[in-house]
This record gives sequence, structure tokens and C-alpha cells, in this order.
Amino acid sequence: MENTIRVERAKKKITQAELAEKVNVSRQTIHAIETGKFVPSTVLALKIARFFKIKLEDLFKLEDAD
Repeated sequence: MENTIRVERAKKKITQAELAEKVNVSRQTIHAIETGKFVPSTVLALKIARFFKIKLEDLFKLEDAD
């Protein structure tokens, strides 16, 4: 699954650690999601989308292999 978290963080000028704090996970979790090594739960994905004030489907996109 692709995501645009890194782009959205850059727009808001926040670090992985700052985003992690806002959604109550570790910085390592945000890093793993951004790099595609971890697929977040539905609840976490919704929290991240809500933080950025964008639709979930604009933040996460299925790849052909998914």
C-alpha cells in the first residue's frame, strides 16, 4: 500500500516524532508506515488522515499487488 504521509508531513513541516506524538504511536511506527514496511490498523490510518484533515483514500492508496 502506498501512502503520502511524508509529503503531508513536509507540508505541515513536522517530524516523524511530532506526528507520532499526535497519533499516540512511536516514531519508528511512522517510519515503518512511510516506508511501506508496516500497514497501519484502520483506527491508526483514520487518526493520521484526521490529523492531516484529508480523506483516508487520499493518504493511502492500494497498489496493484495489494
